[in-house]
Amino acid sequence: MVDATTLIAVGVAFWVIAASPGPANISNAAIAMRYGRRASVIYGLGLSVALVFWGVLAATGMGAVLQASAWLLVVLKLLGGGYLLWLAWQSGRSALRTRDTAVAEIGAGRWFWRGVILNLSNPKSVIAWMAALSMGLNPSDTVVSVLVTTLVCVAVAFLNNLSYSLLFSMGGMMALYRRGRRWIEGATAALFATGGLALIRSAVSR
Repeated sequence: MVDATTLIAVGVAFWVIAASPGPANISNAAIAMRYGRRASVIYGLGLSVALVFWGVLAATGMGAVLQASAWLLVVLKLLGGGYLLWLAWQSGRSALRTRDTAVAEIGAGRWFWRGVILNLSNPKSVIAWMAALSMGLNPSDTVVSVLVTTLVCVAVAFLNNLSYSLLFSMGGMMALYRRGRRWIEGATAALFATGGLALIRSAVSR
């Protein structure tokens, strides 16, 4: 059984990875500031569920198989890069508008699946999982140890996305978004485009 100290170390390591700025966190923050807490929480739930999928792959050893499968990684990177470029286009269009148009009502299901699609299209997630799990596991560990360590990372993933939703949906953050909407959307578009092009470049250079 993995001891408490090791579990804490794994949890902290995974939190550092999960909380770092990236497409998932940036999009979650932007949704929270523009659409509010409910939309962001549901979107974050979708992000977390997709991250759990990658975690299960890493914990069962399928992550190593995925990394070794060159063609599958290329397909995932191309899809992920294309999706990030689409998000960049949407944010760029918003930044070019002189006035913020009325926020359309989007169903909970659509927010959830947008979050799922974003994290499923990011094959780097399985690498992050494998790096975190490798800190707390060794070949002699039991299935219970693998399960407990994975559950710790799952809890961290959900808490991270919830934290982004709660923080960036606060009144002050939403007011900040309204004042600097075009700059924020422009910066978001640039970050999405950079991430998307990097994924596509990584795919075609293999």
